[in-house]
Amino acid sequence: MIDFKQILSVSLILFSVIDILGSIPIIINLRKKVGHIQSEKATLAAGVLMIAFLLVGKSILSLFGIGVEDFAIAGALIIFALGAEMILGIELFKPDPEATSSASIVPIAFPLIAGAGTLTTILTLKAEFEQVNIAIGILLNLIFVYIVLKSTTWLERKLGKTGVDVLRRIFGIILLSIAVKIFKSNAFPIAVG
Repeated sequence: MIDFKQILSVSLILFSVIDILGSIPIIINLRKKVGHIQSEKATLAAGVLMIAFLLVGKSILSLFGIGVEDFAIAGALIIFALGAEMILGIELFKPDPEATSSASIVPIAFPLIAGAGTLTTILTLKAEFEQVNIAIGILLNLIFVYIVLKSTTWLERKLGKTGVDVLRRIFGIILLSIAVKIFKSNAFPIAVG
């Protein structure tokens, strides 16, 4: 049954976990490397991942013998690498000139939008909210994600080179912190909890 209060709660939780606004410097940086980010493709791929995880997430992971914690740790390592790249000015993710469209999927759709944190959160939300309300919350977030992805060129012009550089380093540190937190809470759940 559709419940607007549940939809609002789910939307706000997912908005904070996805943190597309915090990913703007990463997206700008990737667009410079590969030339063009396909907003539609990235949003659609992230949406498919999130809805699939809502419907059959735990089953898919258990089919491969992977726990939610293992999945979260793998996502944390990718996020850590992206953060290190932003802060240190190194290039870990080398652009493949023949596969520029894949940057819309990895790392934008996964793990930035539909990363381990988002997918784990979706699994967790199923314990508290109706599935239909979670699905609507996912769709509302995807609309916002699409708008932000389409606006990165405009945002880059408004921020300027110095602004983007400062944001990139700040959000690089935030990404490293998020990665460490996800890693600690899933690798050592008893020590952290």
